[in-house]
Amino acid sequence: DWDRQASPRVTHFIANSEFIAQRIARCYDREASVIHPPVDLRFFTPGEGGVEPGGRDYYLAASRWVPYKRMDLVAAAFRDLPGRRLVIAGDGPEAARVRRAAPPDVEFVGEVPRERLRDLLRGARAFVFAAEEDFGILPVEAQACGTPVIAYGRGGSLETVRGSPGSTATGMFFGVQTAEAITAAVRAFDAALPTIRTGECRANAERFSVERFRAEFAAFVDRARREHGQRS
Repeated sequence: DWDRQASPRVTHFIANSEFIAQRIARCYDREASVIHPPVDLRFFTPGEGGVEPGGRDYYLAASRWVPYKRMDLVAAAFRDLPGRRLVIAGDGPEAARVRRAAPPDVEFVGEVPRERLRDLLRGARAFVFAAEEDFGILPVEAQACGTPVIAYGRGGSLETVRGSPGSTATGMFFGVQTAEAITAAVRAFDAALPTIRTGECRANAERFSVERFRAEFAAFVDRARREHGQRS
């Protein structure tokens, strides 16, 4: 109640995604400007050699292992995907649950430094992402490395991943957070894989550059300052 009572004193709202802007409208009955977060596109780049996703041999999942990330579902999904290799990076309080859910051939690499994460993203056939996020940086970093994303179709992923089918597709969505849905999405992704290209993934990620973020944020501040001056 206090939060709602205080919200009219806020002069401007900024949301990091349309998903959160809708939440602000629903909770506070206020409009929010959307400024997507920046991604380090100079660091996260496609690897040398130009291997398209279809020529790569593993799927990747990575995050802090906390409950809402649903890493256990990603691990469990590959029980019904024999012949497909899954690499999981990260660690956290859900470690025991994730490891119990995984089939024996899942490769756990633990927490990795930024450079190793980039290498893993570059070499993956797809990045598998099961969380409902406000925005979600990792799926964009994956695409910046030229890697498509298989994502839960809710939250920020709907704004950062272009779902198949389509000539500019950069991934595939699944509609519910279950291992079975992820399994089905991986199979559908494999069928669509010949149409998904490294260049389209990279081009999509370039919408979230640091330079774009700085320009949009500066323009927002300038606009807010002018509006404040007009009211004074």
